[in-house]
Amino acid sequence: MSRRSLALIAMTAVIVIASVAPAVAAPLTTSETFGKAVFFDEDLSLNRNQSCASCHDPEAGWAGPSSLVNAAGAVYEGSITGAFGDRKPPSSAYATVSPIFHLEKGGLFVGGNFWDGRATGEKLGNPAADQAQGPFLNPKEQALPYAACVVYRVATAVTPSDYPVSFAEVWDWDPATEITWPGNMKAVCDGHPRLRLSAADALLVDLAYDQIALSIAAFEGSSESNAFSSKFDAVMAGTAAFTPMERSGFNLFNGKGKCSKCHPSMTKKGAPALFTDFTFDNLGVPSNPLNPMFDTYVDFVDPGLGGFLATRLDYAMYAAANMGMHKVPTLRNVDLRPDSDFVKAYAHNGYFKSLEEIVHFYNTRDVPGATWNGELWPAPEVAVNVNTAELGDLKLTPSEEAAIVVFLKTLSDGWAE
Repeated sequence: MSRRSLALIAMTAVIVIASVAPAVAAPLTTSETFGKAVFFDEDLSLNRNQSCASCHDPEAGWAGPSSLVNAAGAVYEGSITGAFGDRKPPSSAYATVSPIFHLEKGGLFVGGNFWDGRATGEKLGNPAADQAQGPFLNPKEQALPYAACVVYRVATAVTPSDYPVSFAEVWDWDPATEITWPGNMKAVCDGHPRLRLSAADALLVDLAYDQIALSIAAFEGSSESNAFSSKFDAVMAGTAAFTPMERSGFNLFNGKGKCSKCHPSMTKKGAPALFTDFTFDNLGVPSNPLNPMFDTYVDFVDPGLGGFLATRLDYAMYAAANMGMHKVPTLRNVDLRPDSDFVKAYAHNGYFKSLEEIVHFYNTRDVPGATWNGELWPAPEVAVNVNTAELGDLKLTPSEEAAIVVFLKTLSDGWAE
């Protein structure tokens, strides 16, 4: 598959993205502070028990926070007991730099957010903001019945104990007072009566919901989230040096290992590397038998990008050629974890449980008789469209695999010599 470097898109005025590695994280702006409060607010779920951070924990690289869950199906339970999605939570850090979803010449899809790219950015001009609106209303995630419930709970949150910055301070109007809320709004948001709003109030709810999403994206684009504070960044800035093994791994990453074909480690004009080209790929990842989806659908197969394209009249013709493809994730914070015993899961379904395992898979997937822990690699979840040009039989030695893993560990933010 052809790969190329992509320029960062210009975000809306409220979104501020760190474009260089800061020596010290910049103070959050008013909009970022408000977005952070929304990001960590568990009240923005049906049972007031789940926030964005419940699946995107800073200590776990802004991804899944449970070692036990990661070690199994890697899919997280939603606000409703027993409700599960079908994919591992991707990192929310560095998601704001993804371009608006689009088709390039040659049939290559680029950009968007979520593993299948369906948060395109076409609505709000920002894929991260489009993505932020999804989980609140997803019955398998935060499960609120209406966007109005998100707006109502945010607008009526106690300030400053819950929200050090209010919605009104950021957006210069107050949904709490300027929308005529039904007297039974609490019961509505607990999932009981139907919501009844005037047409004018419904338009204000839509506006506020969009503005809340933009503020979440502002926080996700802040230097607290997109920190660029790894050892790799320090080496690139000339304030640190790789160990010999890290340097070897870096060279292999860019050479024999072919990792940089999809995770470019260099960018133009001195901008920090993002370690993703924002495209989509089918790596031949096996099904994860511990995925909760198999409890309901014994033949479950994740179609990835192809499944999303099939829902679009303008892109449906490309669906078959993109079945099984998933978004190329950033490798930043790929090893960031709260402690050394913490299990992280890798790939869209969390099949792999260590960097050592996934690097070995990249290296040996197509090698006859290749094993991991004594077991042959299973067949791909989706057998069509598998990338055979850039992985599968890289002929890396065990010491070369180990060096790449050591290099990947230099990409964790918060590094201190």
